[in-house]
Amino acid sequence: MSPKELAQKAKEASFVSASLSTEKKNRILSRLKNLIESEKSYILQENQKDLEEAQKIGLSKSLIERMKVDEKVLREMTSSIGDVLSLPDPVGEITKMWRRPNGLLVGRMRIPIGVIFVIYESRPNVTVEAFSLCLKSGNAVILKGGSEALNSNRALYTLIRRSLSEEGVSPEIVQMVDTQDRNYIYQLLELDELIDLVIPRGGEELIRTVVEKSKIPVLKHYKGVCHIFVDESADLSMAYEICLNAKVQKPATCNAMETLLVHENIAQVFLPEMEKRFSQYGVRLKGCEKTRKILKMVEPADESDWYTEYLDLILSIRVVTDIEEAIAHIKRYGSNHTDAIITRDYERAWKFLREVNSSLVLVNASTRLNDGFQLGLGAEMGISTTRIHAFGPMGLEELTVTKFVAFGNGQLRY
Repeated sequence: MSPKELAQKAKEASFVSASLSTEKKNRILSRLKNLIESEKSYILQENQKDLEEAQKIGLSKSLIERMKVDEKVLREMTSSIGDVLSLPDPVGEITKMWRRPNGLLVGRMRIPIGVIFVIYESRPNVTVEAFSLCLKSGNAVILKGGSEALNSNRALYTLIRRSLSEEGVSPEIVQMVDTQDRNYIYQLLELDELIDLVIPRGGEELIRTVVEKSKIPVLKHYKGVCHIFVDESADLSMAYEICLNAKVQKPATCNAMETLLVHENIAQVFLPEMEKRFSQYGVRLKGCEKTRKILKMVEPADESDWYTEYLDLILSIRVVTDIEEAIAHIKRYGSNHTDAIITRDYERAWKFLREVNSSLVLVNASTRLNDGFQLGLGAEMGISTTRIHAFGPMGLEELTVTKFVAFGNGQLRY
């Protein structure tokens, strides 16, 4: 099937998905949940093929770990479907209404975007998450997973289409790009009349390639250079726990802390204790001159470090004179992803919230909380740092747009 034929099928099916009732969508999702549970040996068998091939060609341990599907991952898949099932259907929601002087009642109604092309790497559970969110929000979806997880993705795709067919709904609502030919993908990215939105999930190289090749709007984030600023009024016992969690709980994620900013009035007390805690987890520290006067064994940080998303147990530290310097640093080096302040000062907390314009800004909490599930959105499609119509984690509402609706009783324009 040519790229245009595949996209055309998805486009035609998008009119079906947009008209599905909430009850029908939930029945499809419930059926998929049951199929994953009953066919888990089939999924695990296909995943094992991918793992064996990955080991044979020498893929990294971290990549193989992300590809792996086990009982825990299967439970997470079904749990994410359950989360989407429990969420209200956004399609058809009237978000606001107002009456004009001529009596016309004007409102905005949520509608599906149409056809969403999701390109992702490594993690097979994205296949299920992306379909679940697109279905519940009334969209058709084209899935392109990484070649390293091809067998796993095919297995899940088969079960997804079964769940649709068994509920009497066109399986064309979901399409899978089952080729590793890059030109095929590049041709899809040019079909702006058939595909409405592209969402790439993966490393910076993948995302930049998609943006470069696409004629279709792209929702994405390039990287997460996330900061925590420990203010002089911070509760230090809280700060120790938050900073440790933000760096070491899962360092290879886009919402892990990459730079720690510390107010100079507490640096002498805070940094030595923080260094001890980081050392227990093997965190390699780089610091500014002020930091290195306090922590003698810290490596010097250069200009490039402040821009770097390490995705590893490496952390840059800067001692700052005040909140203004901390905010200025974030504005210069940040990626608009996730930033936090630890403080007991009400005014400084609100100053930070107002002036740092990242997709999630936190007070006294870990950057690792920037996640659709953690924020109550259920499963998420990813995190956007583009300011098109979605900014931050993309849940069901972010996979819809609003159209204007109006109710009149004979109004005319003169």
